[in-house]
Amino acid sequence: VRSSRSYTIEMLSRLISRNPARLGSVARLGMNRALSSQAYQVVDHEYDAVVVGAGGAGLRAAFGLTQAGFKTACITKLFPTRSHTVAAQGGINASLGNMEEDEWQYHFYDTVKGSDWLGDQDAIHYMTKEAPDTVIELENYGMPFSRTEDGKIYQRAFGGQSLKYGKGGQAHRCCAVADRTGHSLLHTLYGQSLRYDTAYFIEYFAMDLIMSDDGQCVGVLAMCQEDGTLHRFHCKNTVLATGGFGRCYFSATSAHACTGDGNAMVSRAGLQNSDLEFVQFHPTGIYGAGCLITEGCRGEGGILRNKDGERYMERYAPTAKDLASRDVVSRASTIEIREGRGCGPDGDHVYLDLTILPEDILKARLPGISETAAIFAGVDVTKEPIPVLPTVHYNMGGVPTNYKGQVLTHKNGQDEVVPGLYAAGEVACASVHGANRLGANSLLDIVVFGRACAHTIAEINKPGESIAPLPKDAGEASIANLDSVRYAEGAMSVADLRLEMQKTMQSNAAVFRTGDVLKEGVDKMADIYKNMRSDMKVYDKGMVFNTDLIEALELQNLMLCGSQTIVSAEARKESRGAHAREDFKDRVDEYDYTKPIEGQTKLSMDQHWRKHTMSTIDFETGKVDLEYRPVIDSTLDAEECPTVPPVIRVY
Repeated sequence: VRSSRSYTIEMLSRLISRNPARLGSVARLGMNRALSSQAYQVVDHEYDAVVVGAGGAGLRAAFGLTQAGFKTACITKLFPTRSHTVAAQGGINASLGNMEEDEWQYHFYDTVKGSDWLGDQDAIHYMTKEAPDTVIELENYGMPFSRTEDGKIYQRAFGGQSLKYGKGGQAHRCCAVADRTGHSLLHTLYGQSLRYDTAYFIEYFAMDLIMSDDGQCVGVLAMCQEDGTLHRFHCKNTVLATGGFGRCYFSATSAHACTGDGNAMVSRAGLQNSDLEFVQFHPTGIYGAGCLITEGCRGEGGILRNKDGERYMERYAPTAKDLASRDVVSRASTIEIREGRGCGPDGDHVYLDLTILPEDILKARLPGISETAAIFAGVDVTKEPIPVLPTVHYNMGGVPTNYKGQVLTHKNGQDEVVPGLYAAGEVACASVHGANRLGANSLLDIVVFGRACAHTIAEINKPGESIAPLPKDAGEASIANLDSVRYAEGAMSVADLRLEMQKTMQSNAAVFRTGDVLKEGVDKMADIYKNMRSDMKVYDKGMVFNTDLIEALELQNLMLCGSQTIVSAEARKESRGAHAREDFKDRVDEYDYTKPIEGQTKLSMDQHWRKHTMSTIDFETGKVDLEYRPVIDSTLDAEECPTVPPVIRVY
């Protein structure tokens, strides 16, 4: 630790004098104020690896690295067991075959189909093949799975899951701990992590990546919320496991901490995010509250009904019915409401009927749902249906990675690995979920790719290796931004700006989207971004547990994510998975798959939309730029797992 005042003033003076054009006017104001007022104490640390986030992906990466002998730090803005993994309910997919004969190749097929052929098949191959061993590993760690009568792990039906490549009926592939699977998983992984000597920095808010001049990631700058000190973590390997950005929307199942911190850190570093326009709406959030009601309810036999009591999913998905993929069910519910068949006095929701289930099943398999429905909807699920509505739930897009967890950029038509930077979980886009995630693939994703990050780092590095030096201005721009936000004296509060953003995203980038509404949303978000940069007010000027300051920094992160989301959505002129355009209703592939492809000319990449969006954003202005990257159709081994060619997706 060097002298706090002289050290920080030296840093800020150097950056202003050497690079004035690089900083925005707001940041320059912040720097000048920092020079003339209170400086910030900066503490330096050095580790082999740093993991940002302590949910399922972060914990699995962190103790995997420590297990391999790496000196590892884990930075988290929440206590680990408060991470949003705890809110997952339904289960984790793996082809164990405990309920009927199953193969991981069937799981692979369902995931590719669920992704609407936007998923990268090498990564899907890796995840679905690893799934059975992953669940057994969790069981060996002590995860208390629900059991069948003969003692095997209980597996329930879940949406979009089939046998024999879609021809063998409904699969029971979702391994569950009643309806609290994420809670159990997170506590199991945290308990396991305590066996290892990982250094936890709890309630530290990660602000920015530290990038070297040659493009390597060499660390992270974070703020200790308890005392306001700043900490530079110098490391050879950085793993982002910060979760999603559901709080861009007004109604979401996401915790208030889901603010896209990792995606924003990557954006400020000038790197790309991928496929942010694909936002999953869960079909069953509690009407008026947004709390999640697990797909496991329908897996156990629950039924969606309209005001006439009709099981309407039979019309939209004759085979899978209520267990079609989530984008299909959410659109169906929205159409029912739009066409006047919604429930309640205003006809603005539908019903999830669990009254048909035996009480012993509700008590054993869905105890948390019964409690949640009673608290947030005032409903006794044994006697009344639950009022539900499609609610923002998951971000399919994120920081682009390969199946090894390495972060990628796409330059001149080629993928390039960003040295020293990894990502896993909802922050990442491997892309195993493509345009739509299947239920219960998210808990699988976080554990498989959290572990993959640890394995990849161990394969290409050794503990104690030398680390590229920090650049001379490491963290300086981030500190300047912190100071400018802290002393922001505009007219609009953080809460007002956030609400305006959330309502814009909710109205203009919803389940169904049109060009005019999206364009209006792009313009509105640009105005909100401008106001955030120039007219935001932060009331608390302190540094000790300053929640106003933290929420202002989180708002910056949400705005970076939301702006890229809505611009990417406006640009994509097709409907695919969760992205449903009413003015472009068809999926636009390289061939017209409604017809035989023989005799057709393959469209070039700039003529079709089966490609990944790659977005960057200017932090100062909010201007978004888009490029595109081809989907990976090849698997890791064509003999054991052939490529699934695109077809029209029906359930």
